[in-house]
Amino acid sequence: MSYSGAGPLTRPKRVYPGYVFDLDGTVYLGDALLPHAAETIQELKRRGSRVVYVTNKPLETADDYARKLTRLGVPTARSEVVTSVDALVDYLRREHPHAILLAVAEQSAIDELAAAGFVLTSDPPQAEVVVVSFDRTFDYAKLNAAFQAVRYGKAVIVATNPDPYCPTPEGGIPDCAAMLAAIEACSGGTAEAVVGKPSVHMARALLGRLGMPAQDVAVIGDRLLTDMAMARSLGMTGVLVLTGATRADSLFGAPVQPHHMIDSLSDLLPEGLSRDEPEGLSLPEEEPE
Repeated sequence: MSYSGAGPLTRPKRVYPGYVFDLDGTVYLGDALLPHAAETIQELKRRGSRVVYVTNKPLETADDYARKLTRLGVPTARSEVVTSVDALVDYLRREHPHAILLAVAEQSAIDELAAAGFVLTSDPPQAEVVVVSFDRTFDYAKLNAAFQAVRYGKAVIVATNPDPYCPTPEGGIPDCAAMLAAIEACSGGTAEAVVGKPSVHMARALLGRLGMPAQDVAVIGDRLLTDMAMARSLGMTGVLVLTGATRADSLFGAPVQPHHMIDSLSDLLPEGLSRDEPEGLSLPEEEPE
């Protein structure tokens, strides 16, 4: 039996210079570290690989995620975490470096935008970009301000992430795509960019953080349409791990396929590569399609 992409289970045959790890469902589930995560990541770093972590969730800062990973047993610096707000900042600096922002977002995201040097306003006629994020404080006043800025002003729309809802223990709550849909529906505008996974904007932010070309980077995640799609967007290698949202039988007929599929992070190192072997050892492998 085989799938149209990675095959039943195919672990990578090399150690990559760079790794991008999704968080929930890949490194941890909720507040529990997944088996083999800490020791596998430690071994990759021991061999000289650079590691970053990525999340679409903009409700917590990169500092928060770094502290959580460290508390769970994976020592992490803030510079090793890239959130959708980080990707947003990168995008705005490139495309709208001096724009005045009207933010439909929670305070943590607003604070990060201000700390990055952007001017924020609550006055719709002044706004040049309406930034839309996952916002549990979203209300009619925010909707109307965004509507006025886009419909009758000069503002374009940029959103953090495309997720329609955020999974929770209770089932889920509306995510950024819900706020974005409301603003687009009333204003007639369309977001010029949604910068989180699986966009090329997030992929570029990650490659910039790693400081290396796409062919040297593997993306490890549990979702086909975000993690694996992002890997393929710029030619990185996608490794699907079956510890989160995706089951092996989901690959049948899926529009996006990983390059490799593993049961857990214990299978991320090449087969036959012992933790006692010297750094830098890897086995040859063809470049990703």
